[in-house]
Amino acid sequence: MSLDDLNDAVQRSYRDLGDDLTVDLDRETRTELAFLTTMLDPDDPDELVRRALHQFFQTTVETGRADFHLRSGFDVTYDEYLSGMTYEEMTGAPSPPENDGRRYQF
Repeated sequence: MSLDDLNDAVQRSYRDLGDDLTVDLDRETRTELAFLTTMLDPDDPDELVRRALHQFFQTTVETGRADFHLRSGFDVTYDEYLSGMTYEEMTGAPSPPENDGRRYQF
């Protein structure tokens, strides 16, 4: 797969989500959301769900899990997705070695 395939898949997923998303909560998740809602007192509990999704996304990118899954499924990295070009297209050189140890720290 390629960067174009990834872009197409993201656009398809975005369309499939639509404007409203209904999520069923299990008991544990409902309890945790109730606790966070009580503690943080947001205007709307949906705000906490949005914050949680942002945090999960950020963690997935920062830990390299996004790159792992993108490389496995589409043969690109998150940086390549953001730039719209593969590393080879940007530099003319082959892809850098997998996780050279400088970008992601655990």
